[in-house]
This record gives sequence, structure tokens and C-alpha cells, in this order.
Amino acid sequence: MEIENTQNKSPLQGKWSGEKLSGYYSFHLLFYLFLETVVTERMVSTLFFLLFMVREINSFSEINSNSVVSPQVTKRSDNSVEAPPLKRHKPRKICLMIEPTPFTHISGYSNRFKEMLKYLRKAGDNVEIVTTDGFTGDADKLPKSFMGYNIQHTLGFTFPLYNQITLTFDLPELKGLKAIDTLKPDLIHVTSPGFLVYAGILYSRIMRIPLVLSYHTHLPLYGRNYLNFIPQIEEISWTLIRWVHSRADLTLVTSPQIKEEFKANGISRVDVWRKGIDTVRFHPSFKDKSMRERMSEGHPDDFLMVHVGRLGAEKRIKDLKAVLDRMNNARLCIVGKGPQEDELHKYFEGTKTYFTGLLTGDELSQAFASADAFVMPSDSETLGFVVLEAMASGVPVVAARAGGIPSIITQDGETGMLVTTGDTDGYVKCLEKLQNDKSFRDALADRSRKEAEKWGWEAATSVLRNVQYQRAIVNFHSRAFGGFGRQGSRSLWRLLRLRVAQFFSKFPRFRTGRFRRYLLDTVAFIFPK
Repeated sequence: MEIENTQNKSPLQGKWSGEKLSGYYSFHLLFYLFLETVVTERMVSTLFFLLFMVREINSFSEINSNSVVSPQVTKRSDNSVEAPPLKRHKPRKICLMIEPTPFTHISGYSNRFKEMLKYLRKAGDNVEIVTTDGFTGDADKLPKSFMGYNIQHTLGFTFPLYNQITLTFDLPELKGLKAIDTLKPDLIHVTSPGFLVYAGILYSRIMRIPLVLSYHTHLPLYGRNYLNFIPQIEEISWTLIRWVHSRADLTLVTSPQIKEEFKANGISRVDVWRKGIDTVRFHPSFKDKSMRERMSEGHPDDFLMVHVGRLGAEKRIKDLKAVLDRMNNARLCIVGKGPQEDELHKYFEGTKTYFTGLLTGDELSQAFASADAFVMPSDSETLGFVVLEAMASGVPVVAARAGGIPSIITQDGETGMLVTTGDTDGYVKCLEKLQNDKSFRDALADRSRKEAEKWGWEAATSVLRNVQYQRAIVNFHSRAFGGFGRQGSRSLWRLLRLRVAQFFSKFPRFRTGRFRRYLLDTVAFIFPK
């Protein structure tokens, strides 16, 4: 069967509402063309803008179209958007503003950005990085570059509610603004939630540059765990999220479940940043007898459960004590560090639990591969990279059916086992099944490994730079066109003038006459076009 190749077609071929342009954009473009031409008579500039939009949307539509498939495109098994060739779009200039730093902070979040930068370098993109690091005492030891990209460190502060991370407002140095002014990027990519995101929003408005926000920590659940003394903290969190992310041209979340939550809470322009895993670094071949001896405290024949991750209250690690107490010949190894570490040492005192502290490199790979099961009780994971890492290591996963984890374990009992959050009986039942049925455990481990092998970082980054970054740029220009001008300070002045005029128009005395004209002239002088 021949597959039609659309790469060499003219952007103007096809129907306006067909494979090239969505009906939504077609209608709005033509409608505003009419308004601009008839009402304001700026026909030439409007036509130039229309041609630009056709080119940009056509580029995006060719990638995202489901009706036409290029021979170079690889079809994914999860029915998500197809992954085009990495270098399909010409190199871009990108300003990446990220907190906490991914270069000295160990987490799945860190791995995502390192892998992203690796493949953006391969694609030829130019990236300027602005971050903050308050835990590397000697400034000379701060990383100056990564994959050839320059890293600028701005002043930050230790977040009082979570003293393992450093956040920043980019004050007083304004390094983000200086980097943007120098680089003149095609778009700004900022992490959220945090404080640097507010600087990113301000810079994007001042400099009139498309803004992408990527969301990595589910704020309502963290609010519930750390600020539950504040009434309606989850509603307050969603209000804050709406205010921030409604100002983005595209929000990237890490799972379909979080995307649906965003949409249900009134946040539009949301897409899923695809997951990825290094299947070489996390592999069953790292299984190691000496590591198992260490993790089991000299009892390698016992059933060994492992949990890897940041040790915080939101991870619900305390739930595992009741599970461990009900299992015979079973042990638990906890890998990682965090603000709850000392408290957990006391809580698990007297149980068959061993804390390794933070592990990296080969030791971390060995800790995954040497266990019999990986347990994840957390309901706050926006994705759960450690679950993917355990699956890639050939270790069966028993995890909470919450957050982004069901987007990884899509077949309960086939590629992992899901349990209702806090259901001790459910965890015990699943883990005893793995403990007592080795053939089932081995088969589940094999299927988990095969599932993890489907997710490569190059494909995820290709979709990011060719589809999602392109969509953000299209959204930016489309939103600006809808407001008769690019988003920025002038648009804000225009909006403020309009609001002032609307307010005074409510009073009959000001609707007509010389005072009204005087008022409008004064407003126009204060808030110029």
C-alpha cells in the first residue's frame, strides 16, 4: 500500500478546513481578515500576517495530521501523536528557565531535562539555560555548561517547606531577562510550579516571545500534604495554577490524567510531554548479588521490596510499614533522601527495613535490578519516572492507581499491578502473589521490560521540538491576532484603556459630551497605543 508523501506539497494546497488547516483556525483567520480589512483598512499587514499563519499552521498540521502519514514517521503503540524525524524543523533558539537545578539535583525530573538537552543538541538547537543552585557551596564548582549549552546561575533561596531544593525569583540579577535579550529566542520554556515561572511570564510579555510552561509537581496534592492547616488549600492551589498557566501559549504536563485535571479546572492549551527512559542505564543485567546482600542486610533469600525516590510526606512511604508487618520472610529497602528521612528512620525502627541513602550511577541501577518487587504508594506522581526505571530494570511494580502512574501501567496485571491508594490489603495481596508465584513474577518482569523499551527519549524530544514547540508558536500568533496585536505591554495598555472607558461608560453623565472626550483623550495619553 502506497503512503502519500506530503512534505513537498505547497502550503496552500488542500481545503482550508481539511488536512492543512483546522476549521477553528480557518474561521478565525478569515473572520479577522475581514475585520482588519473592512474596519481598520490595514489590508497589507494583515495579508502578510495571514500568509505567516498559513505557513506556521501548515507546518504544524503536516506533523499532527492523522489522515496522512509520511513514510519517515514512526507510529506509536499508544495512539499518541506520531514522532517525526528529530531534525524535521530547522534549529531554534530556546531560553530554558528551570528550577530546581537538574544538574546537581537528582530526580526523574532531572533526567528528563538532561535527556531533552541531549537531543536538542543533536537537532542543532541553540539553548541558553538559567537556573539556581543554593547547595553547591563553592561557586566555582557550579556546572558552567551541559552538552555544550551555557548555564547561568541566578541567586535563589531554600524553600522553607521543602529544604532540599532552591528556588528563585531571578532577583536582583535578572539573568533570565539578560539572556533573552542577548539570545533573542524563538520561545521561552519555563518549569512550573515555582517562583521562576513568574519571572518567565513577565519576560515573555515584555519581550513578546512565545511561552511554554512545563508542569512537574502536582501543587494541590503538595498543598494537602504540607499546608493542610490552611482551609481550602487545594482550591487555592488550583486558582494559582489557573492564573499562571492561562498565560502560557502551551502547558506541558507529564501524564494524560494531569491533562484532564487541568482541562476540568478551566485551563486550556494543555498537552502531554511524552515519557522516556534510558533502557541501557536501567537494565536487568545490573542485578548484583553483593547489592542484594546489602539491601537485605545479609538475608538475600528473603522476598525483597524496594522503594526509590525522594523521601517526603507526599510519597506516603509510611503506608509501607503496615504492608511489611503483614508479610512473612519479606524485607524493604528504601533508596533516596529527603526532608522526611530522619522521621522515617524512627518510624521504621525495629522493622526489616534498610535505608541506603542516595544512590547514583551503577549503584542505583543495581538497587533497582536486584529487588523482587518495586513498591510505589505515592498518589502525587505527575508521571513517576522511578516506575518506568523499575520496569526497564525487569522488576515487577506494585503501585497506587493515582496520578500519572496508570498512564505507565496501562494494563493492570500485565505490565504491573495497581492498588487503590492506602489499601493495605490490596498491596499485601499483590506482593504475596509475586512472592509465592515465581513464574508469574518472572513473566510480569519480562512484560514490564518490553513495555519500557517502547519509550525512547529521542522520540519524546522530537515530538517536543517539532510538534509541541510549533504548536506554542502558532498559539502565540493566533492569540495575538485575536487581540489585533502581539501580546505584550502595548496590548496591556490597550486593554487597560478599554477597561477604564468601559467603567466610566456606566455613568450617564460621562457617556456623551465634552467631558467624555476629555476623559478618553487623557486615558489615551497616559496609556498610549
